[in-house]
Amino acid sequence: MTKHILTFLFASSCLLGQAQVFSDRDDLQKQDSATLAKPKPYPYLLPILGKKATAAGFDLPYSAGIGINYLWQKSDINISNLSVGFNHNPQHSLDNIIQFNSATVTSNGINIRPDVWVLPFLNVYGIFAKTYSTTAIDANLRIPTDPSIPGSEWKTIANFQTKAQFEGTTTGFGFTPTMGVKGFWMAFDMNFTWTDIPQLEKPAFTYIFGPRLGKAFKLNQPERSVAFWVGGFRVKMNSTTAGSLPIGDLFNTDGINQKIDNGYTQIQEAQQNVDDWWSSLSPADQQKPSNIAKKDAAENALSTAESTLDGLSDAVNNVEHSSVQYSLSKRPADMWNFLVGSQYQFNKHWMLRAECGFLASRTQVIAGLQYRFGL
Repeated sequence: MTKHILTFLFASSCLLGQAQVFSDRDDLQKQDSATLAKPKPYPYLLPILGKKATAAGFDLPYSAGIGINYLWQKSDINISNLSVGFNHNPQHSLDNIIQFNSATVTSNGINIRPDVWVLPFLNVYGIFAKTYSTTAIDANLRIPTDPSIPGSEWKTIANFQTKAQFEGTTTGFGFTPTMGVKGFWMAFDMNFTWTDIPQLEKPAFTYIFGPRLGKAFKLNQPERSVAFWVGGFRVKMNSTTAGSLPIGDLFNTDGINQKIDNGYTQIQEAQQNVDDWWSSLSPADQQKPSNIAKKDAAENALSTAESTLDGLSDAVNNVEHSSVQYSLSKRPADMWNFLVGSQYQFNKHWMLRAECGFLASRTQVIAGLQYRFGL
């Protein structure tokens, strides 16, 4: 399960491969009609309208480029609607008896991003990434104990911690509308990716939106500049995941049988408490819908917990041949976080870039090198 939960966050982390180049019209107030009337001829096919933009005084970047980026990310996700089965037996909904204390994704990897300026204000690009990730999940198995005591109906009978490593392959595309005047620029990066992990039933889809606002400063040497920007990073992903993986990839089985045995003991004690409470009610109270609902909820939860321990016990005692099947819903703990970044342009061919995202529950760092050329 942990291997696939993090896929979606990994996909989002590998989408930050955009170098901040843009069409810029510099020193508008210093340009006169004579300057604009004699522009240098634009020698490339792209972007469309490139010749007109150059004639209007815009300094265009080279129309095509390829970048390579290293990324690191750590983020939290929220999990709900969990169903689990073992060794391809029927799955049981655990949403009412599992409490997730934390689910943290840490990833790093490399992405390659080819791009082309289709229009002077529109960049289109592809994404190809390989990511290596780790997910750590801490969860409690809880059961009802005594419906007659308000506020103490549920308690933790076992804590499970999982940590899994895996690799995923991401492909996708994106586009960036942008504009620049006198070194100031705005960009609205949007991309769509699909991350494939063998154990997932289907690739994970992620949508990223990243608005940025920045300023470029020319340096003394020709074509050399440095840029700084701030912005935001928003992640949206498909919310349902289903898959299967070996039980050994989820648990360190040392000591887990003791947890299972302790869980059985506490389930039996809780069932006795529920039976004693029900027997203590008068016939009239046993007919009350509220008491019937409490009894049914408690017994259903205890039955689900016992079935889960049965399946887990069988799986860990034959760990080499056992697997867990699951489905769940997930979402980022925070959809938005804040970005700051900088780019050093050696010339119009070579750029070096770094960006950091922080605040909220997601932190990411990216560093990359881009080469541009005319097309």
